Amino acid sequence: MEAKRLAAEKAVTYLEDGMVVGLGTGSTTLWAIQKIGERVKGGLKIKAVASSERSEAMARELNIPIISFSSIKQIDITIDGADEVDEKFNLIKGGGGALLREKILVYNSKKFLVIVDDSKLVAQLGKFPLPVEMIPFATNLSLEHLKKLGCKPSIRIEKNETYKTDNGNLIVDCQFDKIPDPNKLDQQIKSIPGIVDTGLFSNTLVTAVMVGCGDGTIKVMNNLS
Repeated sequence: MEAKRLAAEKAVTYLEDGMVVGLGTGSTTLWAIQKIGERVKGGLKIKAVASSERSEAMARELNIPIISFSSIKQIDITIDGADEVDEKFNLIKGGGGALLREKILVYNSKKFLVIVDDSKLVAQLGKFPLPVEMIPFATNLSLEHLKKLGCKPSIRIEKNETYKTDNGNLIVDCQFDKIPDPNKLDQQIKSIPGIVDTGLFSNTLVTAVMVGCGDGTIKVMNNLS
């Protein structure tokens, strides 16, 4: 938890007055939202949009100004976590269930700062099950097509109930073990009717990764590719 906090607070140092900030979802991002709240209380003047109802609710509790998407054309910085980061800055996200909204925020951001602890750094994606958002119609057919891509898919269950995203869709966690070509797999999965999006985030979206380490240090990995 301490490593996550360090990474989150480092990312928040990049915020400046007048920015529109995208708030991600997940345990690490909660630390960032908390720190943003402290900076807003101290005089930082920003506006924010959130990728999930729970992140928005927390931001409002901390008096972070939340604005509607209709009032903006671009986001200056989005801060969000990741479940895995490979050596080429590709990501798996969606452990928190908000992958689609997170990807929308990131795609429309000038900069995307990823906050993780060092356990999330991997040579190749795939150990963490890949979350896939799917509409709740003819799910058995969509699952069969996912299996053909070489994974073991399972519909996410939480608290003994089928998990639903803020969009009303399902999350399917797909165990691939290894993902040698994330961009290719992303396109293959999204070509299946009924699939909305995947938790694969291309390295082209990533500006930098803030890594909190177990020894109390912070490593900033800038994506120069």
